[in-house]
Amino acid sequence: MNTTTHTDILIIEDDAIMREALTEWLQAAGYHVRTAADGLAGLAAARLSLPVLVVTDIYMPGASGAVLMTELKHAHPEIPIIAISGLFNSGHGMDADTAIALGAARVLAKPFKRGDLLRAVKDLLGSPGA
Repeated sequence: MNTTTHTDILIIEDDAIMREALTEWLQAAGYHVRTAADGLAGLAAARLSLPVLVVTDIYMPGASGAVLMTELKHAHPEIPIIAISGLFNSGHGMDADTAIALGAARVLAKPFKRGDLLRAVKDLLGSPGA
């Protein structure tokens, strides 16, 4: 039985420490969170129960954030996506403009602060329980 509330934020991040930090930040702010450790698990989690927002890393094993954003936006264009990466605008990976073209509503370059993430989520969803 699916018990997910359909008000969850789905975090897709292959780095366990980063995934845990993002989860703690969002839960402490009052949001419900689910996580996935790579792009393939993230796609499966999103298909099982649609999230209200996705926070995804770009460079992950399995399916990259680019693949994930493309597939998710094709199937569910209404779901906002926050793309995160340590390589944005570094000259060594995808740039922020490309992430936005693939469907990201917001882009955060790692390392970013808790407040940066919470502002982006609040801009897209409003306050929890609102």
